[in-house]
Amino acid sequence: MKVKTSVTLSPEVLEAIDRRCGRATRSEFIERAAWELIRKAEHNERGKKDVALINRFADELNAEAEEFMSLQTEDWEGEPSAEG
Repeated sequence: MKVKTSVTLSPEVLEAIDRRCGRATRSEFIERAAWELIRKAEHNERGKKDVALINRFADELNAEAEEFMSLQTEDWEGEPSAEG
């Protein structure tokens, strides 16, 4: 179902839409453009949430990585490994 709405655009934007919409109507073009912008915004929001989650556990993850790297360094230098 579609809902009729009124949007006010500058003449320059309207001309650009008309040049680019091809066989699509203005409404179809604007709806596709709006969905693309919405998807990008949602993707960015998910990315920000992922970064926040990673940052929340960064100290713990870094400590685990440092421990793992120290075990590899000991093996490389010929010292006893963690496996004994």
